[in-house]
Amino acid sequence: MFPKAVYDPADPMGKMFFNILATFAEFEVDLLRMRTREGMAVARAKEKLRGKQPKLSARQQAHLVEQHRGGEYTIADLAEIFSVSRATVYRVLERAQNADQQEAGGNIRPGAGCVG
Repeated sequence: MFPKAVYDPADPMGKMFFNILATFAEFEVDLLRMRTREGMAVARAKEKLRGKQPKLSARQQAHLVEQHRGGEYTIADLAEIFSVSRATVYRVLERAQNADQQEAGGNIRPGAGCVG
């Protein structure tokens, strides 16, 4: 039939062997995390860590908001025109609305004063 496994996880030697393997695996993961954090800190210090770039430039965003306020285009139309998803269009419009609210009335938190 099948040969008996070299290490049986049920006996004490097998348990010790698998615990040692698990310890080394955890150690390697911790080293990887540490190196990643160090690399990100170096990149941040050199100002190379900028995050994901926006899909639309500031000029394109302003144009999108202007077209939406004109009422001529739907969200889907704007998404197609600017070659972005509808979620991106909604995000741009929400940011513009928040900027307008802050200019008009100071610091207004999203959802402030909502009931329910």
